Amino acid sequence: MAGNSGPLSPRAKLAVTAGKAAAAVSRAAGRGSGSVIGGKVALKLDPDLLARLATHLDVILVSATNGKTTTTRLIAEALRASGPVVSNALGANMPAGITSALAGGSDARYGVIEVDEKYLAGVARDTSPKAIALLNLSRDQLDRAAETRMLAEKWREGLAGTKAVVIANADDPLIVWAASSSQNVVWVAAGQEWKDDAWSCPSCGGVMQRPGDDWFCGECGFRRPTPSWALSGDYVLDPHGSAWPIHLQLPGRANKANATTSAAVAATFGVPPQVALERMYQVQAVAGRYDVVTFLDREVRLLLAKNPAGWLETFSLIDGPPAPVILSVNARGADGTDTSWLWDVDYTRLAGHPIMVIGDRKLDLAVRLEVAGVDFRVCETVDEAVQMAPPGRIEVIANYTAFQDIRRRVGN
Repeated sequence: MAGNSGPLSPRAKLAVTAGKAAAAVSRAAGRGSGSVIGGKVALKLDPDLLARLATHLDVILVSATNGKTTTTRLIAEALRASGPVVSNALGANMPAGITSALAGGSDARYGVIEVDEKYLAGVARDTSPKAIALLNLSRDQLDRAAETRMLAEKWREGLAGTKAVVIANADDPLIVWAASSSQNVVWVAAGQEWKDDAWSCPSCGGVMQRPGDDWFCGECGFRRPTPSWALSGDYVLDPHGSAWPIHLQLPGRANKANATTSAAVAATFGVPPQVALERMYQVQAVAGRYDVVTFLDREVRLLLAKNPAGWLETFSLIDGPPAPVILSVNARGADGTDTSWLWDVDYTRLAGHPIMVIGDRKLDLAVRLEVAGVDFRVCETVDEAVQMAPPGRIEVIANYTAFQDIRRRVGN
């Protein structure tokens, strides 16, 4: 493949070709993009293929519980100011999907890669990244990904001694704990709305003190580091104290935080904040998230929320009452089969909104809303929910596979 530091071996070429063929068959069969099955086939034929494909790239890894797909997209847009980029833009973020994405990037300079939290250390080992962005850690898919403190510990061990520049959120104690084993950390004050996974010190288990935006452990002295980049209202503050305006088409405070981290990553590769932020304005939607579509003659906005922290951020950006809201929750393999997290979401924030409930686990959600004292109607399909909704743009909030189901139905 042209552009590699050395030509791929015959085995690697065969693996790439077979992977692309498998992906094409999957697409033709209507089973999605085929990136995961293509990557699995390729890795079966050459287990070292991911490392081989990454050798000619400046690799940037992005991992978090929330915001990694969007931040990956924003970083990719910013770095295109400096050279061609290959990225797993559709969010296939485990080794097979990453391998599939890199197989199409022979002429790229940068590889901007979203990585599932569970696989971060292994992918970092294989790809020798130049930079790693760590955004946040909160409870999510506990049946698969384990408890957040354990995940932070795995990151801390896996990233110890890395040569990468680690760009990390100074406001999340779990992220600071995970990143602190690294030699070269750029701290970003990106904020942390959801705090319920970080009240005990990850270092010693003591009770965390959280006055205002600061935090520290009164027992062992573990504390918030001084950031060199910060989100301040609608501006990014760089290490020189200059304020750069954020103009995004993506909504909400969380996306301004994502843009701040992305600007810090881009600066690591010599792209100035002004240029990086201007390029980020081009992003209107990310893998269908935030898209506004017309369905059954109604305007519908599609929003993804997979866990309590994500739902909290999403509630802050929807239109106010009486905007109608459709909520959809599944519990399939990609979602995590445990729906107990529903009880950690503050659904009282939806008071005053007409609410329609759909999805595989609509009855679980209905019980949760009943306890929260919020009025709702249970519907069988998204069509029925849209037809039941009173006038106004409909906000659709769904977890992962529910979101994909709705996207397919509304033709997005």
